[in-house]
Amino acid sequence: MSIIDNRKAFHEYFIEERFEAGLALEGWEVKAIRDGRAQIKEAYVVLRDAQVYVIGMHISPLPTASTHIKPDPVRTRKLLLHAEEISKLIGKVERAGFTLVPLDLHYTRGRVKMEIGLAKGKKQYDKRDTEKQRDWDREKQRLMRDKVR
Repeated sequence: MSIIDNRKAFHEYFIEERFEAGLALEGWEVKAIRDGRAQIKEAYVVLRDAQVYVIGMHISPLPTASTHIKPDPVRTRKLLLHAEEISKLIGKVERAGFTLVPLDLHYTRGRVKMEIGLAKGKKQYDKRDTEKQRDWDREKQRLMRDKVR
């Protein structure tokens, strides 16, 4: 069950491969995500010291958050992946010129997970071609629908 999607990522990048990663979250963050207060549009994923982190993911704290903690909405959060997945990502990002982007937040068996994508950036003409293809597909559907009636 998807919580939020990063549609901007599909517009900006070609997604080559997808990985599901767990998130190291605090209690108030999980509650806020369940309430729909997360945003990943401006977030990005980095590799540091053989660890994977998401930077720029904004989670707005609930107004009823605990009084003894000071929530930081955009703190750097660690992503939890298997060691072989991390080594594969390191190789692709450093050698092949790929980048890592967060694609969506979702639940898997009650846990909050993030799907990250191994992506290559699109050029402006690629974005225009994608938009043109999407418009043509929409027009085809409209024509087929009108033909059936």
